[in-house]
Amino acid sequence: MSFAGGLKTIVVATDLEGRSEAALEYARKLASGYGARIILAHGTDPLDYAVVDGVPGRVWQKLSEQAKVVLDELAADLLREGIHSHSEIRQGAVVDMLIEVARQYEAGLIVIGTHGREGAGAIAVGSITEELVRKSSCPVLAVAEDWNAGEFRPVPGGPVMLAMERNDAARAAVETAKSLAQVFRRTLIVVHARGSAEVSAILNPATARMEEFGLTPDAELPIRMIVKDGSPADAVAQAIEQYKPSLLVVGVKRKSDAPGPHGHGTVFALLAGSRVPVLCVPAEPGPTGREAAERVSVAIS
Repeated sequence: MSFAGGLKTIVVATDLEGRSEAALEYARKLASGYGARIILAHGTDPLDYAVVDGVPGRVWQKLSEQAKVVLDELAADLLREGIHSHSEIRQGAVVDMLIEVARQYEAGLIVIGTHGREGAGAIAVGSITEELVRKSSCPVLAVAEDWNAGEFRPVPGGPVMLAMERNDAARAAVETAKSLAQVFRRTLIVVHARGSAEVSAILNPATARMEEFGLTPDAELPIRMIVKDGSPADAVAQAIEQYKPSLLVVGVKRKSDAPGPHGHGTVFALLAGSRVPVLCVPAEPGPTGREAAERVSVAIS
């Protein structure tokens, strides 16, 4: 299913301290643009408590009551904006809780806040966001809590940016970026990192790459192809600094040859190194059985 077709429900990871305000702000914009409802999801991880049997009953009841008050206020604000909302308060590991809520409500997107750039690398992103991006079957939008701060404030009406990579999620990422640019009437900036072989051959792959992925500029969808030399993460970081997009779309590489625990490579580097909200798009599930035999598979190698 396309991004637009599946975006009828948005799950927002919600805390009680206001750190998810930026994430909720972006969810609001998307819900208004696509006519979606918002599920405000809040969970308590029993591993945060030193008890074998989970959160004690009296503690869980108090936490639930506090969460309900906050979420009811948020839901009332959303309703005043014409956005239907529902809250889910559950006990369990945060990532598992969000994935289960998204599955139950057939959500097309999960939105989660990150810590911004107070730290570095994994500290800035947080293990929860990394695990969620890796496991979720629907797109995940990570919004740094300081995304709108100082010199990092997006240009009003800023473009949608697409990090173009050849992986199994490339086509899904392209369709998602196109949809966002069309719905919010923004220019789509496509960033391609030119490898050493292309640099040596003095090749500019812009036109061929756009045609390959069905990117055709027109009056309703202005598109600019930006070619930069270097690694994908560095190229996109430079483009972000130059064009100040309102949103970055990137395909999630499910399998990676990169060493270390961060198996999604470029995605993790972009999450850890940018205040710009990053929409991580997984590959669409492939056809199976008879359906697979009847469909033509287009592979991106």
